[in-house]
Amino acid sequence: MTAPTPNDTSSDHKVSNFLRQIIQNDLDKGTYASRRWAGSPGDAAHHAAGEPDPAKIRTRFPPEPNGYLHVGHAKSICINFGLAKEYGGVCHLRFDDTNPEKEDTEYVNSIIDAVKWLGFDWAQLGQTAGSAAPYQASDYFDFMYRAAEALIEAGHAYVDEQSAEDMRANRGDFGKPGVDSPFRTRTVAENLARFREMRDGKLADGAAVLRAKIDMASPNINLRDPAIYRIRRATHHHTGDTWCIYPMYTFAHPIEDALEQITHSICTLEFEDQRPFYDWLMERLCECKLLAAPSPKQYEFARLNLTYVITSKRKLAQLVNEGKVSGWDDPRMPTIVGLRRRGYTPESLRLFADRIGVTKSDSWIDYSTLEGCLREDLENKAHRGMAVLDPVKLVLTNWAEAFGSDGYTEACTQPALPHSAIAEGQTPPADRTFLIGKEVWIEREDFEEVPPKGYKRLFPGNVVRLKGGYVIECTGCARDAAGNVTEVHAKVIPGTKSGTPGADSVKAKAAITWVAVADGVQAEVRLYDRLFAEAHPDAGGKDFLQSLNPDSLKVVTAYVEPSLAAAQPDQKFQFERFGYFVADRLDHVAGSKPVFNKVTGLKDKWAK
Repeated sequence: MTAPTPNDTSSDHKVSNFLRQIIQNDLDKGTYASRRWAGSPGDAAHHAAGEPDPAKIRTRFPPEPNGYLHVGHAKSICINFGLAKEYGGVCHLRFDDTNPEKEDTEYVNSIIDAVKWLGFDWAQLGQTAGSAAPYQASDYFDFMYRAAEALIEAGHAYVDEQSAEDMRANRGDFGKPGVDSPFRTRTVAENLARFREMRDGKLADGAAVLRAKIDMASPNINLRDPAIYRIRRATHHHTGDTWCIYPMYTFAHPIEDALEQITHSICTLEFEDQRPFYDWLMERLCECKLLAAPSPKQYEFARLNLTYVITSKRKLAQLVNEGKVSGWDDPRMPTIVGLRRRGYTPESLRLFADRIGVTKSDSWIDYSTLEGCLREDLENKAHRGMAVLDPVKLVLTNWAEAFGSDGYTEACTQPALPHSAIAEGQTPPADRTFLIGKEVWIEREDFEEVPPKGYKRLFPGNVVRLKGGYVIECTGCARDAAGNVTEVHAKVIPGTKSGTPGADSVKAKAAITWVAVADGVQAEVRLYDRLFAEAHPDAGGKDFLQSLNPDSLKVVTAYVEPSLAAAQPDQKFQFERFGYFVADRLDHVAGSKPVFNKVTGLKDKWAK
């Protein structure tokens, strides 16, 4: 098989997979070279720039605007838009808006925003990227209706007026063939008349459906005369009340692909059993002269199965509706808006999609893989800073003796990024500057009056370094009436400040992070963790709510160094020692305090 020759100028090596092999083979054979636009609906809005280059591929990402996209959709976006970009083709963002009862412009806008945020856009035949609106199934409702009438006229469809219960019972199951509907033998004239009565609102919702006439004994239940139109009196967010009948998704989707001249219709494995109907419909409409060959082809890949995550729209909605999370953009949610607010970057999600690859076999990806991609992306981007999340005051009791005044403070500097993160020729960011004085905040766990074995931080008689500052020797602590440590006491060792000639004159057994009382800034820090405590929250049909992690969110009042005080919304940092944090993009200030969300730790604490 000829190796792919993508037009993407990235130096990253693209690993071959079955989709790339299919696409390259079609390009080599010129499978779609004869295709041309044929005045399909929506041309004026989308195709004004002329005919496409037939040598290019055409993919699509077709979400239904009935909810917020999640991490599984992110994988599909990266595949469809990514392949189109690699091979110099185009990818259509198309809304499969055939179910007016569940769809809303709120979801339309959120999907557009998510696709653009991930770094993709839809190119319309040489127009400026994004200059035309996304495609919509509802643009093709007139054509779909004509296609339905054509199927009736050719004897391939009929109006069925059985009850929903009778239709379900007569459909059969995997061990029993279906039973023909008593309406299956209606004449063409009768079916046309009844279908037009459906269209004209003369029948009640649910009173009739239009079914394709295929084979009620087929081993593939999807071919047992599937419904292709139903009656729904519902206002559509795009077409209003123009229609009271709407096409079924399985009927509409292949037509949309054909009208948009899609070459490779890529979807997840749950649609594999629908492919025979996709092909049947394309063949029938070509026979009816409504479409021209070659038709699009459907290809399926394994959906994303991610441990510790639920991607069912129904269950995600349950989490929101029952108040288990704060909303669809809660940073614990696997929605794209939630991941974005958590601090995930477009680059990390694209890297994740590339790393897990494309296969036809279902498998589970551990959540740590997603977190690892984020750490990899942020390692050389996120500016460093010190924060104290569980503060206790450290008093340097000999400060006045060493420096002449209890109120004396001194500036310390540390790099915003480690030298290893600065690319050759890149200008390094300005150093962080912060004060050190008599009193500083340290982590409560950094002091033990009676240290456990191997403990190297503060305990009476031990010497440590305040990172970026001086070496100190612990002398003890003060406690309240209940025995709780209220202050840790130590002596500063002059002449040992980091970056000075005497920095190495005293050997310290450890370095601890700290924030000076003099210029430390109080902050609200939201310590997010995985939403579920079990890798497979709904395995075996169990109640997934029972797997919720009670420690998925803890809010603390912390102290951060002054360089973090003016953090901008969505700005990422590495809190030294703790991991990666982001200034909340929606409410990055609570009162006068900056707000930070924990993105992920420096390593996987869930690893066994």
